[in-house]
Amino acid sequence: MGWKSNSNGDVLQTKNSTCFIGSSVIPLINKLQDIFAPLGDIDDRLTGLRLPQVAVIGSQSSGKSSVLEALVGRDFLPRGTDICTRRPLLLQLEKRTIGVGDNDSREYGEFGHLPDKRFYDFSDIRCEILVETAKEVGVNKGVSDKQIRLKICSPNVLNITLVDLPGISKVPVGDQPSDIEARIRNMIMSYIKQETSIILAVSPANADLANSDALQMAKEVDPTGTRTIGVITKLDIMDKGTDAKNFLLGKVIPLRLGYVGVVNRSQQDINNERSIEEALAYEEQFFCDYHVYHSLSDRCGIPQLAKKLNQILEHHIRNLLPTLKTDLNSHLVAVEKELRTYGEALESNAERGAMLLNVLTKYSEAFSAVVDGKSEAMTTKELSGGARIHHIFQSIFVKSLEEVDPCEDLSDEDIRIAIHNATGPRNALFVPEVPFEVLVRRQIARLLDPSLQCLRFVYDELIKISRACETFEMRRFLELRRRLEDVTTRFLRDGVKPAERMITNLIDMEMDYINSSHPNFIGGTKAVDMAQMELRAMQEGDDADKDPAANKGHKLATVAKFLNGALPSQVGRTQSDNGRVASVGTSTTRTWGVSSLFGSRGSSVGNSSKRHAAEVVHDIDQAPPAIQLKNPPSILRPGETETEYQVEIVVTKILITSYYDIVRRNIQDLVPKAIMHYLVNHAKRHLLGTFIEKLYRENLFEDLLQEQDEVVTKRRRTVEMCHALQQAVEPLLVHSRTSVPSESPHFC
Repeated sequence: MGWKSNSNGDVLQTKNSTCFIGSSVIPLINKLQDIFAPLGDIDDRLTGLRLPQVAVIGSQSSGKSSVLEALVGRDFLPRGTDICTRRPLLLQLEKRTIGVGDNDSREYGEFGHLPDKRFYDFSDIRCEILVETAKEVGVNKGVSDKQIRLKICSPNVLNITLVDLPGISKVPVGDQPSDIEARIRNMIMSYIKQETSIILAVSPANADLANSDALQMAKEVDPTGTRTIGVITKLDIMDKGTDAKNFLLGKVIPLRLGYVGVVNRSQQDINNERSIEEALAYEEQFFCDYHVYHSLSDRCGIPQLAKKLNQILEHHIRNLLPTLKTDLNSHLVAVEKELRTYGEALESNAERGAMLLNVLTKYSEAFSAVVDGKSEAMTTKELSGGARIHHIFQSIFVKSLEEVDPCEDLSDEDIRIAIHNATGPRNALFVPEVPFEVLVRRQIARLLDPSLQCLRFVYDELIKISRACETFEMRRFLELRRRLEDVTTRFLRDGVKPAERMITNLIDMEMDYINSSHPNFIGGTKAVDMAQMELRAMQEGDDADKDPAANKGHKLATVAKFLNGALPSQVGRTQSDNGRVASVGTSTTRTWGVSSLFGSRGSSVGNSSKRHAAEVVHDIDQAPPAIQLKNPPSILRPGETETEYQVEIVVTKILITSYYDIVRRNIQDLVPKAIMHYLVNHAKRHLLGTFIEKLYRENLFEDLLQEQDEVVTKRRRTVEMCHALQQAVEPLLVHSRTSVPSESPHFC
């Protein structure tokens, strides 16, 4: 390979320098970079997607800029003693053939931030780099990871894509930030750690290669050296008697892709405006003069470096193209899916109306699907939707009512008092109906609270279901979501009211009429039989020291009263001379004689009523002092030792339990039906109609479908990304259909 100059003094490649592997894949990658460049850093938008490129790294004053300018054949990079490259420079070299009379085929540079402007004067390119750098990082020698994109089209270059990174700095100088070294290292690492990057590590020959910053950083991310090319600069200023042969042969630090040695222009050459043409001629003469490099001609000189970079990058890109194509397609699918979540921008009221109706319909259908257990988002980890409602009915409501003992809060004392109150001023001859009805109504009333709690539980579940039915569109329209939640909550709350009235009416109906003729009701006769059995079992379990004869008379008297309907006095009683009835075998008096208030004790009312008033007054005067009765207390209860009405108490409990079970089963069946009819099924049938009535109004369209600025921005950026990916996939498809496999290059 050789170089020559044309009539304009430009450095051109000779014909044999253009015969390299492939000439289409590097421009293909450049095209992809052009497509993605307007989107910013694609690493932030497309995770894991990195395009193949050559990352140029090296310490300050290692000769990086001279190498890049020699590859281009032009002076265009900023120069100075301090850090010059302060932003990554993405340099796309694109080979173009000069056409006769075609001014656009001249060498030119084009910046990504100025796509419509071509720079034919390369000194203007240097000025633009300085201006654009200052815009981002100012003039304090700081650094930024925001790229500057520069494409140079020339017939004098090979297709190569490089990223010139800031030189590795050790100590801050001037007003540089104190963490300048860490910033630069982090920036370099973000490029070279990517498997798609070829590392061009530039090291000066007049320094110990083992201490090269560039090679050390490259080894951290590429320990096997499979994607690192070493460039040894400044071979002409090595100490006399020394050479870089061992470096170039890889005997000091081996690299799979090998090394290339070059001779740079010195700072004095640059100051003296020595042209690159002269520098290349000097380099060629230098390698000719030093016989030690004669056998290493394929590893020496800028032309060999350009050829090697071209071949390696071509081969590297060809290897990565299948994976790159797959990644781009995957990202395209993901971005299209994301774009669908944002929906299309709504321009007219007709579009807004159609969108609103679609959202309302989807929401209502999703609500019904969750209740019916037909939702596509059904979970297998826990009960949800209608299954939770069924659990509330069967495992909470029904089970809780079954566990309630209707007589749990009714003591014998409560029943005894109820019987006393029901008899009024008379003594009871049979089991009174009034205390049974009063007590059973009180137990039925207890069913109201759990029934209303069940209704509240179902209402809460429906609210949860409504909030879980959020559609993709609702994420765009926050005002619509808020109004939907508000209307749904009010609608369900309104549905609770008729269900609550129905449940209350069911309890009231059961309390209002005690149907003792119900076929499942146990009845009085059977209740008495059961009471006898229960009392007999209780008596047989009494302690042995109790007198069985003392209890026998009481048992016979009470049982006979219920079985035969006879008065207690007919069993085991005697009539006293003064007309009072005394019970036999009982501890208490069930009936008593009524003595005259004014006569002597034991006289009948009839006899005393026949006496004259004067005689009565005379008796009073002669009688001893009157007996004073205690005033009845404000709260009066039977005596603590009173043991009567035991059979009545047991019978009443049996009757209450029997009738309560009938009512309980009715309530267990009818309350869930009422809740389903008035609330759940009503919501499924009429939710959409309510939405349309409350929300589907033309004057509300714009407010309800107002999108957040964030959503609008995300949609715009996602549309741009989707369009870019579509543009990127298309040339890859074309290339995959037309490309011919080539042999892999071999390097030392």
